[in-house]
Order: sequence, then C-alpha cells, then structure tokens
Amino acid sequence: MTQRHNHDNSVADTYKDLANLIDHTRLRSFPKALEDFLATLCHFDTMLMVTFKKSLKPIILHPTNPAEQSPTLRNYLKKSFILDPLFNKIQTGSIPHVGRLIEIAPDSFETSEYYLSCYRNFDLVDEINLVIELDKSVTCAISLGRKTNLGTITRAELHRLNDAYPTINSLVRQFWLSQSQEYVQYEKSDSAMKQALNTFGSGVLTRREQEISGLILQGHSSKAIANMLNISLGTVKVHRKNIHTRLNTSTQSEIFTLFLAHLNELEAAASGIPQPAMSH
Repeated sequence: MTQRHNHDNSVADTYKDLANLIDHTRLRSFPKALEDFLATLCHFDTMLMVTFKKSLKPIILHPTNPAEQSPTLRNYLKKSFILDPLFNKIQTGSIPHVGRLIEIAPDSFETSEYYLSCYRNFDLVDEINLVIELDKSVTCAISLGRKTNLGTITRAELHRLNDAYPTINSLVRQFWLSQSQEYVQYEKSDSAMKQALNTFGSGVLTRREQEISGLILQGHSSKAIANMLNISLGTVKVHRKNIHTRLNTSTQSEIFTLFLAHLNELEAAASGIPQPAMSH
C-alpha cells in the first residue's frame, strides 16, 4: 500500500522529497525512491515500472523482488503483454505522457480475452500510466494501479502528476543513462513474439481475417474494427463468422487458446525444440 503520505505537502516538504529522489538517480534504488515520491502526489496500491523495446520482451525495473511479482505479472511479462493496450499504443507512438488506461483501451477491452485471462487478475479499478521515451527504441512505462478501496483517480491527483511529469521524465532518463547496462543483460529476444499476431492463422485465414483476428484478440468490438478498417459492420461480422469456421472455434476464448499455442510453436521453432502438430 502506498497511501502513506499527506498530499497537502508544503513547498519545503516537496523540495525535500525531490532532493531525496535526485540523490537516488544513479542508484539501483531509484525506482523505490520514485515510488515514494509519486506517493506524495497521488494515492495508489501498486506501482509497476517496465521498459518496452520493439523487438524484445519487456524488462521489469520495479518491483524486482520475485516475492513481489505475482503469477499474473509473470504471465504478463512472458506473453500476455503483446495484447496489452498500453504496449500496443506505445508501438504506434500515439500515447499521452500521463493518462489512464481506460482512455487508450479498445472499446470492448473488458470483454477481451486478454482482460478476462490476465488483466482482471490484477484486481484494479483504475490504472494511470506515465510514459517516458528513454531513447529511440526504448520506452519506459510507470503504471500506478488503484484497487476498489481507492476508486478512480481524482482530477487534482492527475493535475499533480502532470505538473511533476517534466521533472520525473528527466530523472528517469538520467537513471536509465547510468543503469541501463545493468538491465540489458536480461533482454530476451522477441522474434517469435513479434511474428505471432502477423502469422496467426497463416494458411487457414485470409490476410484480412488475420488482421481482424488480431484486432479481436486486442479487444476491439466489431463496430470499432469496421471503423478502423473502413469497412461495413456487416462485412466484419461475415469475417468473424468465417474466422470461427476456419479455426473451428465458437468463442473468443478458443481463439485466444489457439493464439497462445501458435506463439508456443514459434518460440519452440526459434529455439530448435520440436513441437507436436496441433490439430484444429
């Protein structure tokens, strides 16, 4: 829990908290000091600090203690992140510096298989993300999670985070300059992950059906997909019906299961491990 600070700090207290954060900039303890500083600006129950790079799996900067990493978080870091709205917005570069997940999530996010099989298990009612570009290929996301007891973030708290963002952005970048080599050793190639959505259903689905199945997996409704692809709602519904017929599925959950199996096959192929053929 991080509700330990009075958010009506005096100017002197704020400068003292900031000075403490600056002292940690070149230390591995910086993420924890940053958590303490952010807790003076708004309430949150959890903080996750992750770096994303286009061709690699995410690297977690905080919390690094395995005891603080839930099975849901480990599942997210291993595979589920590829369907995360935050990750996908970062890839396109169209994301606010400070914003709530609900503002960038697809319209059917809460019925997506990613939400139902992974995100829901975080038990959050609100998530606020601070997004920092560390260099041309690496982006840092600081995710502040709020559970039911806190409710959604207040306008005043968001205002404080926005005001502090330029300072936080600068200090996080300085931390990364001094510490990045400590983390890059943990990078794992994501060549299989990178291919997964593009090749899911190859040889079974048409290219358009592959595109639509990827959007379905990410949590977009038929109406949203029609708008994104500039086609009619009826056409999307026909494609969805054909996707289920070709994959021999009847629910989104079954499509997600096939997608994960496809991902496992790609990872095994990349590592040279033979896999049994999957029957549909």
